[in-house]
Amino acid sequence: MSFDLVIRGGTVVDGSGLGGYRADVGIVGDRIALVGRIKERGAREIDADGLVVTPGFIDAHTHMDAQIFWDRQGANSCWHGVTTVVMGNCGFTLAPVQSDARALVVRNLERAEDMDPAVLAAGIEWSWETFPEYLDTIDQLPKAINYASNIGHSALRTWAMGDRAFTDAATPDDLALMTGQLDAALRAGAIGFTTSQSQHHETSDDRPVPSRLADWREVRALAQTMSDFGAGIYEGVDLPLDDAADDADRERLRWERTRELTVDLGVPFTEGLLATNPGGLDRLAIYDRIASEGGRMIGQAHCRGINVLLSFLTRLPFDALDEWQDIRALPHAEQQRVLRDPSAREKLVDAAMRGDYTKWRGIGAMPRKPDWDGIRVYERGLPPNPTLNELAVARNTTPADVMIDLALDTDFEQLFIQPSLYPQDHDVLMKVLRHPRTVMTFSDSGAHMSQICDSSIHTHLLGYWVREQGEFTLEEAVRMITLAPALAWGFADRGLLREGMAADVNVLDPDVVAPSVPRIVRDLPAGGKRLEQRAVGFHTTVVGGEVTLVDAEPTGALPGALIRNRIAAPPADVR
Repeated sequence: MSFDLVIRGGTVVDGSGLGGYRADVGIVGDRIALVGRIKERGAREIDADGLVVTPGFIDAHTHMDAQIFWDRQGANSCWHGVTTVVMGNCGFTLAPVQSDARALVVRNLERAEDMDPAVLAAGIEWSWETFPEYLDTIDQLPKAINYASNIGHSALRTWAMGDRAFTDAATPDDLALMTGQLDAALRAGAIGFTTSQSQHHETSDDRPVPSRLADWREVRALAQTMSDFGAGIYEGVDLPLDDAADDADRERLRWERTRELTVDLGVPFTEGLLATNPGGLDRLAIYDRIASEGGRMIGQAHCRGINVLLSFLTRLPFDALDEWQDIRALPHAEQQRVLRDPSAREKLVDAAMRGDYTKWRGIGAMPRKPDWDGIRVYERGLPPNPTLNELAVARNTTPADVMIDLALDTDFEQLFIQPSLYPQDHDVLMKVLRHPRTVMTFSDSGAHMSQICDSSIHTHLLGYWVREQGEFTLEEAVRMITLAPALAWGFADRGLLREGMAADVNVLDPDVVAPSVPRIVRDLPAGGKRLEQRAVGFHTTVVGGEVTLVDAEPTGALPGALIRNRIAAPPADVR
């Protein structure tokens, strides 16, 4: 047999969870042809001696729907070994869309997912209205990683109802339009349907995103469409419960509707799962109860905790203070000049330490009143990182002074880690990550570009929980980010290094792999800024049989593909 590529002499950790073993991996075209001892030379060879060979990682919770139009590489996910992503989560997609109402779809994304409308306007060439047309568009885009796409409820509702989607209940005619387009989307290959009832999902003009206006009648009809089609996963942030009389009634309705969706309709249901105590454990109990009755729920776990990054170049808690308003409106050089003036600085520090932070509304990933014992200085990619209070004690000054000093010393580049609103409990987190009905995935890649940088959760898992803490074996962790999400989202040919499977592969050094410290770059369309976070420890990444990264540098190969659901009709049949 002749091979296009042979990865030779590495330790194969194949995604199954079984122990690693020394072997060669032979690739022909976009498929793995042989795992074992290979005598023949490949047209291209990769020396993996002393390294680990794994399947490409899968991230099932991203928002790269817009980014795919201007970023061929798939950053930041690609730097962390991710070769396949699922986008269109939380109800937010760019399709379907009426050609004269694109601004309404953009409105859904501005605040809820921190997407700059100027960036979207400069970066997207709109050429579709229906969701099948959108899939065909992204199918043709050059890309270095693989994408699957959900259809989002807020976009679907906006397409069917226009501006009424932000204020009204759906009429029977509205619902007929939505269910018809959802059916067309699934037939075209949508991987699932997503929605949200989260209070954190607001528009830029302070209104709930359209999915939050949906009642149970509407959501159930859409879920019935999925059930009738027989494929697709339902991703949601809670269910409509506005008709509940009180808290006890809300819990009763939440259970009854969850059961109706998963057991009666037979639709798989996935949701984000934070390992809080006792909330995380309560959700695990629900997953098991649903399974015992014949349904399926999958919790999306986060191995680090969702943290917002702060900086003088992006956002600060002080932005909510009247005393800081004028200085924060100045160009950066002028801000630095003011902060170096002792008299002006003294007033600003006093406001930072004692000011009125009540303007913060508690919505989304915005900075909030500083927790000086919680905010950490981002010095290294893996914990520990010092808190502002720890440095303040060591320097005999205030935490606000430390923050300002570090910012001035780095030309405002220094990043600070704001702790999660929902802190995870270590013991609960370990139970969540080990639970058979959870998947470690929840990066939000493509959203919150200047606020959150969680594309690195895969390398955090390998570097921190495997190497530094020893909570998981390498084989266990690799399975968590390869085969587990592949099975959960129905990617039958991914997640394992086996003959016949897609040739998506990482070659990495387990003694080194880790996330790097993020930095702020301005490379988005229209000069928009984002957080870039790379990784260390990757030798090679292969997508579809082609080498896309060598030592973290792109090769120029763009073999990525659109992954449609398992029973999708050919594109010509669903126009």
